[in-house]
This record gives sequence, C-alpha cells and structure tokens, in this order.
Amino acid sequence: MKNRVLLVSFASVVLFVLFVFFLMNPSYQKSLEAKYYYETGSYKMAYSLANEAFSIDVYNRMASTIMAQSKTALKYVAYLNDAKKYMQEIETMAAEGAITDAQRAKIKMMCSIMIDAYPKLAPSVITKKSLVEDAQHYYDKFEKLFEKVDR
Repeated sequence: MKNRVLLVSFASVVLFVLFVFFLMNPSYQKSLEAKYYYETGSYKMAYSLANEAFSIDVYNRMASTIMAQSKTALKYVAYLNDAKKYMQEIETMAAEGAITDAQRAKIKMMCSIMIDAYPKLAPSVITKKSLVEDAQHYYDKFEKLFEKVDR
C-alpha cells in the first residue's frame, strides 16, 4: 500500500513537472495557440504560429502536425473559394438566358480547372470533415455541369 501511494505521488509530480514545462516552453505555448486558431478555422494564423513554434523547437511534433493540418486546410479553403467564385459566375451567365458558345466554352474551362484541381487536395485523416465534404460537393457539381456543357 505504501509503495502504491509513493508510486502515485511520484507519477503525479512527474506529470505536474511535464505540464509546467509544456506551459512555460515558448514553442509549446505557440503550438497551443496555433491549435486554437486551427480549431476556430483561422488556418493562416494557425500555420503562422505553428511555423514559429517549429522554428523555435524542431522537435515539437505538435507544431509540425498543426503546420501540416493548416497547410492542407488552406488548400481546401482556396479550392472552395475558387469553386464558389466560379459557380457564382456560371449562375450569373445562366440567369441572363440563352448561353452563347463563348460562354459555354468559358463554363467548360472553369469546370475543367476545378475538376483537375480536386485530386491535388489529397485529404488526410486530420483534415476537417466539413472541408472535405464541401470540396466533394463542389467537385460533383462541376463534373455534372461539365457533362452537360460538353454535349
């Protein structure tokens, strides 16, 4: 019983020391801040902070992981921004009435760009599901639209 209490006490002290080290180390402080920004969707800020943390301590795996997560998320955000912009342009053309051959060629080109860009995103287990699902949704839309325009 006495050994068990001593072991639990020792483990508690070690965990406390590690926790204090984790909070006092500037690299890990920046990593925690980067994780917060990643979770709130501020991927640029998360990437920047994780990069700073990693440059302070190259063995900081948390910073490395957040940097990779943020980089992938930024690719998805860029894809989604382009997809929204192109869809809005296409909807504006469609609202005008009959689509001309020049407009059809432009729509086909926009669809091709978005279809070709999608496989380069390469989702991973750590990528937020909402980003992956939104990108998949737009990819499917552009594929269907391309088939209609290509006829």
